[in-house]
Amino acid sequence: MTTKAHHLLLLISTVLHLSTSTFAIGVNYGTLGNDLPTPSQVANFLKTQTIINSIKIFDSNHDIIRSFANTGISVTITIGNGDIPALANLGNARKWVAANVSPFHLRTKINRICVGNEIMASANKAWISNLVPAMWNVHNALLLAGIRGIQVTTPHSLGILSISEPPSAAQFRRGYDRAIFAPMLKFLRQTRSPFMVNPYPYFGYSPQMANYALFRHNKGVHDRLTGITYHNMYDAMLDAVHSAMKKLGYGDVDIVVGETGWPSLCDPGQPACSAQNAAWFNGNLVRRDQQRRGTPLMPNRRFETYIFSLFNENLKPGPIAERNFGLFRPDFTPVYHVGIMRNRQLPAGGRRRGGRVGGRVAPRPIGKRWCVPKASATVQALQANIDYVCSQGVDCRPIQASGVCFDPNSVWSHASFVMNSFYQTHGARDLLVTSLKLASSLMLTQVSYD
Repeated sequence: MTTKAHHLLLLISTVLHLSTSTFAIGVNYGTLGNDLPTPSQVANFLKTQTIINSIKIFDSNHDIIRSFANTGISVTITIGNGDIPALANLGNARKWVAANVSPFHLRTKINRICVGNEIMASANKAWISNLVPAMWNVHNALLLAGIRGIQVTTPHSLGILSISEPPSAAQFRRGYDRAIFAPMLKFLRQTRSPFMVNPYPYFGYSPQMANYALFRHNKGVHDRLTGITYHNMYDAMLDAVHSAMKKLGYGDVDIVVGETGWPSLCDPGQPACSAQNAAWFNGNLVRRDQQRRGTPLMPNRRFETYIFSLFNENLKPGPIAERNFGLFRPDFTPVYHVGIMRNRQLPAGGRRRGGRVGGRVAPRPIGKRWCVPKASATVQALQANIDYVCSQGVDCRPIQASGVCFDPNSVWSHASFVMNSFYQTHGARDLLVTSLKLASSLMLTQVSYD
Protein backbone atom coordinates (compact mmCIF):
# COMPACT_ATOMS: atom_id res chain seq x y z
CA MET A 1 0.00 0.00 0.00
CA THR A 2 1.33 3.46 -0.82
CA THR A 3 2.02 5.80 2.09
CA LYS A 4 -0.50 8.44 0.97
CA ALA A 5 -3.22 5.87 0.35
CA HIS A 6 -2.62 4.26 3.74
CA HIS A 7 -2.85 7.67 5.42
CA LEU A 8 -6.13 8.40 3.62
CA LEU A 9 -7.59 5.08 4.74
CA LEU A 10 -6.77 5.96 8.32
CA LEU A 11 -8.46 9.34 7.89
CA ILE A 12 -11.63 7.72 6.52
CA SER A 13 -11.81 5.23 9.38
CA THR A 14 -11.27 7.96 11.97
CA VAL A 15 -13.97 10.28 10.67
CA LEU A 16 -16.62 7.65 11.30
CA HIS A 17 -16.25 8.27 15.03
CA LEU A 18 -17.15 11.97 14.93
CA SER A 19 -20.24 13.03 16.85
CA THR A 20 -22.83 15.79 16.62
CA SER A 21 -24.61 14.99 19.85
CA THR A 22 -24.95 18.58 21.01
CA PHE A 23 -25.44 21.76 19.07
CA ALA A 24 -25.23 25.50 19.68
CA ILE A 25 -25.98 26.80 16.21
CA GLY A 26 -29.17 28.77 15.67
CA VAL A 27 -30.52 30.89 12.82
CA ASN A 28 -31.89 34.38 12.38
CA TYR A 29 -35.43 34.08 11.06
CA GLY A 30 -36.21 37.20 9.04
CA THR A 31 -39.51 37.84 7.29
CA LEU A 32 -38.79 40.49 4.64
CA GLY A 33 -40.14 38.48 1.72
CA ASN A 34 -43.43 38.03 -0.10
CA ASP A 35 -42.85 34.37 -0.93
CA LEU A 36 -41.90 32.97 2.47
CA PRO A 37 -43.60 29.96 4.10
CA THR A 38 -45.92 30.42 7.06
CA PRO A 39 -44.46 30.45 10.58
CA SER A 40 -46.09 27.10 11.37
CA GLN A 41 -44.49 25.55 8.28
CA VAL A 42 -41.12 26.98 9.31
CA ALA A 43 -41.43 25.63 12.85
CA ASN A 44 -42.35 22.16 11.59
CA PHE A 45 -39.49 22.18 9.06
CA LEU A 46 -36.84 23.18 11.60
CA LYS A 47 -38.10 20.66 14.14
CA THR A 48 -38.42 17.67 11.82
CA GLN A 49 -35.83 18.25 9.10
CA THR A 50 -32.90 20.07 10.74
CA ILE A 51 -30.83 19.93 13.89
CA ILE A 52 -31.27 23.67 14.51
CA ASN A 53 -32.65 24.12 18.00
CA SER A 54 -32.82 27.91 18.37
CA ILE A 55 -34.02 30.89 16.35
CA LYS A 56 -33.72 34.64 16.71
CA ILE A 57 -36.35 36.99 15.31
CA PHE A 58 -36.14 40.74 14.80
CA ASP A 59 -39.42 41.62 16.50
CA SER A 60 -41.95 40.01 18.82
CA ASN A 61 -44.25 38.65 16.10
CA HIS A 62 -46.97 36.77 17.94
CA ASP A 63 -47.68 34.39 15.05
CA ILE A 64 -44.06 33.26 15.01
CA ILE A 65 -43.83 32.95 18.80
CA ARG A 66 -47.09 30.97 18.88
CA SER A 67 -45.99 28.69 16.02
CA PHE A 68 -42.92 27.54 17.94
CA ALA A 69 -44.97 26.42 20.95
CA ASN A 70 -44.13 22.89 22.11
CA THR A 71 -41.38 22.46 19.50
CA GLY A 72 -38.50 22.54 21.99
CA ILE A 73 -36.84 25.18 19.80
CA SER A 74 -35.59 28.20 21.75
CA VAL A 75 -36.79 31.60 20.56
CA THR A 76 -34.99 34.92 21.03
CA ILE A 77 -37.33 37.87 20.49
CA THR A 78 -36.45 41.52 19.88
CA ILE A 79 -37.79 44.86 21.10
CA GLY A 80 -37.85 47.53 18.39
CA ASN A 81 -35.28 50.30 18.61
CA GLY A 82 -37.99 52.96 18.72
CA ASP A 83 -39.55 51.39 21.82
CA ILE A 84 -36.42 51.81 23.94
CA PRO A 85 -37.06 55.32 25.36
CA ALA A 86 -40.51 54.30 26.61
CA LEU A 87 -39.07 51.21 28.30
CA ALA A 88 -36.90 53.41 30.51
CA ASN A 89 -40.16 53.53 32.50
CA LEU A 90 -40.81 50.34 34.48
CA GLY A 91 -44.55 50.57 33.99
CA ASN A 92 -44.15 50.51 30.23
CA ALA A 93 -41.73 47.60 30.48
CA ARG A 94 -44.30 45.66 32.49
CA LYS A 95 -46.93 46.34 29.81
CA TRP A 96 -44.56 45.14 27.10
CA VAL A 97 -43.83 41.90 28.97
CA ALA A 98 -47.55 41.37 29.64
CA ALA A 99 -48.34 41.73 25.94
CA ASN A 100 -45.38 39.91 24.34
CA VAL A 101 -44.06 37.33 26.81
CA SER A 102 -46.61 36.34 29.44
CA PRO A 103 -49.19 34.87 27.02
CA PHE A 104 -46.62 32.59 25.38
CA HIS A 105 -43.73 31.67 27.65
CA LEU A 106 -45.30 28.57 29.21
CA ARG A 107 -45.60 26.85 25.81
CA THR A 108 -42.95 28.60 23.72
CA LYS A 109 -39.37 28.36 24.91
CA ILE A 110 -38.50 32.07 24.94
CA ASN A 111 -34.92 32.08 26.16
CA ARG A 112 -33.82 35.64 25.51
CA ILE A 113 -35.02 39.17 24.80
CA CYS A 114 -32.89 41.54 22.73
CA VAL A 115 -33.49 45.18 23.60
CA GLY A 116 -33.05 46.83 20.21
CA ASN A 117 -30.56 45.91 17.52
CA GLU A 118 -27.12 47.51 17.06
CA ILE A 119 -28.20 50.61 18.96
CA MET A 120 -24.68 51.97 19.38
CA ALA A 121 -24.37 52.27 15.59
CA SER A 122 -27.55 54.35 15.35
CA ALA A 123 -26.10 57.61 16.74
CA ASN A 124 -29.56 58.15 18.27
CA LYS A 125 -28.89 59.75 21.65
CA ALA A 126 -32.32 58.90 23.07
CA TRP A 127 -31.91 55.24 22.21
CA ILE A 128 -28.33 55.03 23.45
CA SER A 129 -28.86 56.86 26.75
CA ASN A 130 -31.95 54.79 27.61
CA LEU A 131 -30.58 51.41 26.51
CA VAL A 132 -29.19 50.12 29.81
CA PRO A 133 -32.13 51.47 31.90
CA ALA A 134 -34.51 49.74 29.48
CA MET A 135 -32.59 46.47 29.83
CA TRP A 136 -32.88 46.67 33.62
CA ASN A 137 -36.59 47.45 33.42
CA VAL A 138 -37.35 44.57 31.07
CA HIS A 139 -35.45 42.23 33.38
CA ASN A 140 -37.31 43.51 36.44
CA ALA A 141 -40.63 43.36 34.60
CA LEU A 142 -40.03 39.68 33.89
CA LEU A 143 -39.35 39.01 37.58
CA LEU A 144 -42.44 40.96 38.67
CA ALA A 145 -44.47 38.83 36.25
CA GLY A 146 -43.08 35.69 37.88
CA ILE A 147 -41.04 34.79 34.80
CA ARG A 148 -37.53 33.54 35.33
CA GLY A 149 -34.93 32.03 33.04
CA ILE A 150 -35.24 34.59 30.23
CA GLN A 151 -32.06 36.55 29.57
CA VAL A 152 -32.01 40.20 28.51
CA THR A 153 -29.26 41.56 26.24
CA THR A 154 -28.71 43.72 23.14
CA PRO A 155 -26.75 42.97 19.93
CA HIS A 156 -23.77 45.04 18.76
CA SER A 157 -21.90 45.44 15.51
CA LEU A 158 -18.12 45.51 15.79
CA GLY A 159 -18.29 49.25 15.25
CA ILE A 160 -18.40 49.46 19.05
CA LEU A 161 -14.61 49.02 19.01
CA SER A 162 -12.31 51.97 18.44
CA ILE A 163 -9.36 49.58 18.08
CA SER A 164 -9.75 46.01 16.87
CA GLU A 165 -6.26 45.10 15.61
CA PRO A 166 -4.32 43.45 17.01
CA PRO A 167 -7.08 41.64 18.95
CA SER A 168 -5.28 41.92 22.29
CA ALA A 169 -5.19 45.73 22.01
CA ALA A 170 -8.91 46.12 21.26
CA GLN A 171 -10.99 48.57 23.24
CA PHE A 172 -14.45 50.07 23.20
CA ARG A 173 -15.05 53.50 21.70
CA ARG A 174 -13.89 56.19 24.06
CA GLY A 175 -16.72 57.88 25.91
CA TYR A 176 -19.01 54.89 25.53
CA ASP A 177 -16.63 52.53 27.32
CA ARG A 178 -17.29 53.84 30.84
CA ALA A 179 -20.66 55.53 30.28
CA ILE A 180 -22.44 52.71 28.44
CA PHE A 181 -20.48 49.48 28.26
CA ALA A 182 -19.27 49.28 31.84
CA PRO A 183 -22.81 49.56 33.31
CA MET A 184 -24.15 47.27 30.57
CA LEU A 185 -21.57 44.59 31.32
CA LYS A 186 -22.27 44.96 35.03
CA PHE A 187 -25.95 44.30 34.29
CA LEU A 188 -25.11 41.27 32.15
CA ARG A 189 -22.85 39.82 34.84
CA GLN A 190 -25.43 40.34 37.59
CA THR A 191 -28.24 38.81 35.54
CA ARG A 192 -26.08 36.05 34.02
CA SER A 193 -26.87 37.19 30.51
CA PRO A 194 -24.45 37.24 27.54
CA PHE A 195 -22.84 40.08 25.63
CA MET A 196 -24.15 39.71 22.08
CA VAL A 197 -22.06 40.68 19.04
CA ASN A 198 -22.48 40.42 15.27
CA PRO A 199 -19.06 39.62 13.73
CA TYR A 200 -19.10 39.48 9.92
CA PRO A 201 -15.79 38.56 8.25
CA TYR A 202 -17.66 39.04 4.97
CA PHE A 203 -17.65 42.80 5.52
CA GLY A 204 -13.90 42.67 6.10
CA TYR A 205 -13.28 40.72 2.90
CA SER A 206 -10.63 41.77 0.41
CA PRO A 207 -9.07 39.63 -2.34
CA GLN A 208 -5.77 39.73 -0.47
CA MET A 209 -7.42 38.50 2.76
CA ALA A 210 -9.92 36.09 1.20
CA ASN A 211 -8.49 32.92 2.75
CA TYR A 212 -8.19 34.61 6.15
CA ALA A 213 -11.85 35.65 6.03
CA LEU A 214 -13.10 32.27 4.80
CA PHE A 215 -11.33 29.86 7.21
CA ARG A 216 -9.06 28.64 4.41
CA HIS A 217 -5.38 27.81 4.70
CA ASN A 218 -3.30 31.00 5.03
CA LYS A 219 -0.09 32.23 6.61
CA GLY A 220 -2.00 34.03 9.35
CA VAL A 221 -1.96 37.46 10.98
CA HIS A 222 0.40 37.90 13.92
CA ASP A 223 -0.52 39.68 17.16
CA ARG A 224 2.85 41.03 18.29
CA LEU A 225 1.57 41.75 21.81
CA THR A 226 0.61 38.15 22.59
CA GLY A 227 2.71 36.23 20.09
CA ILE A 228 -0.46 34.59 18.76
CA THR A 229 -0.89 34.06 15.02
CA TYR A 230 -4.52 34.15 13.91
CA HIS A 231 -5.48 31.99 10.95
CA ASN A 232 -9.01 33.32 10.55
CA MET A 233 -10.70 36.69 10.90
CA TYR A 234 -13.60 35.27 12.91
CA ASP A 235 -11.39 34.26 15.85
CA ALA A 236 -9.65 37.62 15.73
CA MET A 237 -12.97 39.47 15.87
CA LEU A 238 -14.21 37.49 18.87
CA ASP A 239 -10.92 37.88 20.71
CA ALA A 240 -10.99 41.63 20.04
CA VAL A 241 -14.42 41.86 21.72
CA HIS A 242 -13.17 39.75 24.62
CA SER A 243 -10.10 41.97 25.06
CA ALA A 244 -12.25 45.10 25.17
CA MET A 245 -14.53 43.51 27.77
CA LYS A 246 -11.54 42.36 29.81
CA LYS A 247 -10.08 45.87 29.87
CA LEU A 248 -13.22 46.99 31.70
CA GLY A 249 -12.97 44.05 34.11
CA TYR A 250 -15.68 41.88 32.54
CA GLY A 251 -13.77 39.18 30.69
CA ASP A 252 -15.87 36.56 32.47
CA VAL A 253 -19.16 37.59 30.82
CA ASP A 254 -20.27 35.10 28.16
CA ILE A 255 -20.34 36.07 24.49
CA VAL A 256 -23.13 35.07 22.10
CA VAL A 257 -22.84 35.59 18.35
CA GLY A 258 -26.15 37.17 17.42
CA GLU A 259 -25.45 37.31 13.68
CA THR A 260 -22.82 36.13 11.26
CA GLY A 261 -23.01 34.71 7.77
CA TRP A 262 -21.99 34.94 4.14
CA PRO A 263 -24.09 35.74 1.04
CA SER A 264 -24.29 33.29 -1.85
CA LEU A 265 -24.91 35.96 -4.49
CA CYS A 266 -23.77 39.58 -4.96
CA ASP A 267 -23.86 42.36 -7.49
CA PRO A 268 -21.73 41.69 -10.61
CA GLY A 269 -18.01 42.10 -10.04
CA GLN A 270 -18.10 41.15 -6.36
CA PRO A 271 -15.74 38.15 -5.99
CA ALA A 272 -16.60 37.46 -2.35
CA CYS A 273 -20.01 35.98 -3.06
CA SER A 274 -20.67 32.45 -4.22
CA ALA A 275 -22.52 29.42 -2.94
CA GLN A 276 -19.14 27.75 -2.44
CA ASN A 277 -17.85 30.58 -0.24
CA ALA A 278 -21.07 30.72 1.75
CA ALA A 279 -21.05 26.96 2.25
CA TRP A 280 -17.41 27.01 3.30
CA PHE A 281 -17.85 29.85 5.81
CA ASN A 282 -21.13 28.71 7.37
CA GLY A 283 -20.10 25.07 7.26
CA ASN A 284 -17.04 25.97 9.27
CA LEU A 285 -19.23 27.69 11.87
CA VAL A 286 -21.14 24.43 12.31
CA ARG A 287 -17.98 22.33 12.47
CA ARG A 288 -16.27 24.68 14.93
CA ASP A 289 -19.23 24.43 17.26
CA GLN A 290 -19.08 20.65 17.16
CA GLN A 291 -15.34 20.71 17.87
CA ARG A 292 -15.65 23.14 20.83
CA ARG A 293 -12.53 24.90 19.64
CA GLY A 294 -12.96 28.32 21.20
CA THR A 295 -10.48 31.03 20.20
CA PRO A 296 -6.81 31.66 21.07
CA LEU A 297 -7.79 33.94 23.99
CA MET A 298 -10.85 31.87 24.92
CA PRO A 299 -9.80 28.25 24.34
CA ASN A 300 -12.34 25.42 24.63
CA ARG A 301 -15.16 27.94 24.90
CA ARG A 302 -18.37 27.31 23.01
CA PHE A 303 -20.20 30.27 21.52
CA GLU A 304 -23.91 30.09 20.94
CA THR A 305 -24.12 31.30 17.34
CA TYR A 306 -26.98 32.48 15.13
CA ILE A 307 -26.31 32.25 11.40
CA PHE A 308 -27.76 35.01 9.27
CA SER A 309 -30.08 33.96 7.87
CA LEU A 310 -32.70 31.24 7.49
CA PHE A 311 -34.14 32.33 4.12
CA ASN A 312 -33.24 34.44 1.14
CA GLU A 313 -35.57 37.44 1.63
CA ASN A 314 -36.59 39.08 -1.65
CA LEU A 315 -37.90 42.33 -0.15
CA LYS A 316 -34.80 43.35 1.75
CA PRO A 317 -33.48 46.72 0.57
CA GLY A 318 -29.91 47.38 -0.50
CA PRO A 319 -27.49 45.43 -2.70
CA ILE A 320 -28.20 41.95 -4.04
CA ALA A 321 -26.14 40.37 -1.25
CA GLU A 322 -28.66 41.52 1.36
CA ARG A 323 -31.30 39.32 -0.27
CA ASN A 324 -29.04 36.28 -0.51
CA PHE A 325 -27.74 35.46 2.95
CA GLY A 326 -30.20 32.58 3.36
CA LEU A 327 -29.40 28.97 4.05
CA PHE A 328 -32.68 28.01 2.37
CA ARG A 329 -34.91 29.15 -0.43
CA PRO A 330 -38.56 29.87 0.42
CA ASP A 331 -39.53 26.33 -0.70
CA PHE A 332 -37.15 24.90 1.96
CA THR A 333 -34.58 23.63 -0.55
CA PRO A 334 -31.03 24.35 0.64
CA VAL A 335 -29.09 27.04 -1.20
CA TYR A 336 -26.06 24.91 -0.23
CA HIS A 337 -25.31 22.31 2.42
CA VAL A 338 -23.58 23.07 5.73
CA GLY A 339 -24.40 19.98 7.79
CA ILE A 340 -27.65 21.00 9.52
CA MET A 341 -30.08 18.63 7.78
CA ARG A 342 -31.02 15.63 9.89
CA ASN A 343 -30.54 13.11 7.07
CA ARG A 344 -26.98 14.33 6.51
CA GLN A 345 -25.74 14.14 10.09
CA LEU A 346 -23.33 11.68 11.65
CA PRO A 347 -25.10 10.30 14.75
CA ALA A 348 -23.54 10.01 18.19
CA GLY A 349 -22.83 6.31 17.68
CA GLY A 350 -20.85 7.09 14.54
CA ARG A 351 -22.45 4.62 12.12
CA ARG A 352 -26.11 4.09 11.24
CA ARG A 353 -27.62 0.68 10.76
CA GLY A 354 -26.90 -0.69 7.35
CA GLY A 355 -23.50 1.02 7.26
CA ARG A 356 -24.94 4.46 6.56
CA VAL A 357 -23.41 7.69 7.81
CA GLY A 358 -25.48 10.85 7.94
CA GLY A 359 -28.05 9.46 5.51
CA ARG A 360 -25.42 8.40 2.95
CA VAL A 361 -23.52 5.17 2.54
CA ALA A 362 -20.34 5.44 4.59
CA PRO A 363 -17.26 6.08 2.42
CA ARG A 364 -15.55 2.83 1.54
CA PRO A 365 -13.31 1.82 -1.31
CA ILE A 366 -15.03 1.08 -4.62
CA GLY A 367 -13.14 -1.98 -5.76
CA LYS A 368 -9.50 -1.11 -5.23
CA ARG A 369 -9.57 2.44 -6.58
CA TRP A 370 -8.81 5.64 -4.70
CA CYS A 371 -9.28 9.23 -5.85
CA VAL A 372 -6.24 11.47 -5.41
CA PRO A 373 -5.12 14.80 -6.93
CA LYS A 374 -2.86 14.80 -9.94
CA ALA A 375 0.70 15.80 -9.19
CA SER A 376 0.33 18.60 -11.74
CA ALA A 377 -2.78 20.11 -10.05
CA THR A 378 -2.34 23.72 -8.95
CA VAL A 379 -3.07 24.96 -5.45
CA GLN A 380 -5.86 27.10 -6.89
CA ALA A 381 -7.49 24.12 -8.60
CA LEU A 382 -7.23 22.01 -5.45
CA GLN A 383 -8.77 24.75 -3.32
CA ALA A 384 -11.60 25.01 -5.86
CA ASN A 385 -12.11 21.24 -5.48
CA ILE A 386 -12.34 21.57 -1.72
CA ASP A 387 -14.83 24.43 -1.95
CA TYR A 388 -17.03 22.60 -4.44
CA VAL A 389 -17.05 19.20 -2.74
CA CYS A 390 -17.69 20.65 0.73
CA SER A 391 -20.66 22.55 -0.70
CA GLN A 392 -22.14 19.24 -1.92
CA GLY A 393 -22.73 17.77 1.53
CA VAL A 394 -19.43 15.93 2.07
CA ASP A 395 -18.44 16.07 5.73
CA CYS A 396 -15.39 18.39 5.72
CA ARG A 397 -15.08 18.77 9.49
CA PRO A 398 -12.02 16.51 9.71
CA ILE A 399 -9.85 18.87 7.63
CA GLN A 400 -10.61 21.94 9.72
CA ALA A 401 -8.13 23.22 12.30
CA SER A 402 -8.21 20.85 15.30
CA GLY A 403 -10.04 18.28 13.15
CA VAL A 404 -8.83 14.70 13.19
CA CYS A 405 -7.58 15.00 9.60
CA PHE A 406 -6.19 18.52 9.68
CA ASP A 407 -2.60 17.25 9.64
CA PRO A 408 -0.69 17.17 7.41
CA ASN A 409 -1.83 20.78 6.94
CA SER A 410 -1.55 21.20 3.19
CA VAL A 411 -4.02 21.93 0.42
CA TRP A 412 -2.95 18.70 -1.37
CA SER A 413 -3.70 16.55 1.69
CA HIS A 414 -7.02 18.27 2.42
CA ALA A 415 -8.08 18.01 -1.23
CA SER A 416 -7.13 14.32 -1.27
CA PHE A 417 -9.41 13.65 1.66
CA VAL A 418 -12.49 15.52 0.43
CA MET A 419 -12.18 14.44 -3.21
CA ASN A 420 -11.89 10.81 -2.24
CA SER A 421 -14.76 11.13 0.24
CA PHE A 422 -16.91 12.46 -2.60
CA TYR A 423 -15.81 9.63 -4.91
CA GLN A 424 -16.33 6.85 -2.38
CA THR A 425 -19.74 8.25 -1.41
CA HIS A 426 -21.13 9.22 -4.82
CA GLY A 427 -19.36 6.77 -7.10
CA ALA A 428 -17.60 7.07 -10.46
CA ARG A 429 -20.62 8.40 -12.36
CA ASP A 430 -20.91 11.53 -10.21
CA LEU A 431 -17.13 11.80 -10.20
CA LEU A 432 -17.12 12.04 -14.00
CA VAL A 433 -19.56 14.93 -13.88
CA THR A 434 -17.76 16.57 -11.00
CA SER A 435 -14.33 16.28 -12.58
CA LEU A 436 -15.53 18.56 -15.37
CA LYS A 437 -16.11 21.21 -12.71
CA LEU A 438 -12.80 20.54 -11.00
CA ALA A 439 -10.44 21.40 -13.84
CA SER A 440 -9.43 17.76 -14.44
CA SER A 441 -7.19 17.85 -11.38
CA LEU A 442 -8.00 14.40 -10.00
CA MET A 443 -7.28 10.83 -10.97
CA LEU A 444 -8.05 7.30 -9.81
CA THR A 445 -5.31 5.06 -8.53
CA GLN A 446 -5.08 1.38 -7.66
CA VAL A 447 -4.73 0.66 -3.94
CA SER A 448 -3.76 -2.54 -2.20
CA TYR A 449 -5.40 -3.27 1.15
CA ASP A 450 -3.04 -6.03 2.17
